Amino acid sequence: ERVENSRNFANKVWNASRFIMMNMEQALEKTGKDITTPAAADLQPVDKWILSKLNTLVKDVTDNMDHFELGIAVQKVYDFIWDEFCDWYIEITKVRTYNKENDPASANAAFWTLKTVLTEALKLLHPFMPFITEEIFCTLHPEEDTIMLAKWPEYKAEWNFAAEEEMVEHCK
Repeated sequence: ERVENSRNFANKVWNASRFIMMNMEQALEKTGKDITTPAAADLQPVDKWILSKLNTLVKDVTDNMDHFELGIAVQKVYDFIWDEFCDWYIEITKVRTYNKENDPASANAAFWTLKTVLTEALKLLHPFMPFITEEIFCTLHPEEDTIMLAKWPEYKAEWNFAAEEEMVEHCK
């Protein structure tokens, strides 16, 4: 059962990554513009929510890893990727990414957030699933040589959006 659950999780990570990369590629082909860091005003509450959840995850997983609580750390990453990122955030942003012509700033913010959260989540997951995270990371960031040399995620005070976190959690 654990092997089957792990396989399903690896499949979920792979498919979410493919979805994000495929849609970013299509957006680039249509607009000819790269994804850029959005202005703070362009981030919607749901973007701030997932960044804040990621920020908390980074702090917690780093603390767990420092205390050699590997099982707890990987469970937190698993729960975040499966429940928060894939089941909620990706689904919520589909409308914004599919209608990129109507609101390009919102689509850019969604794509930037998708790529940023995926990248940081892959780094957190890498010690536990090195092969799949390496493949996805190098495809997502062809300018990088390997995920192993990428900087470990760090807590960022500017990504602490408690109000947005509470609002979205209340709506779920």
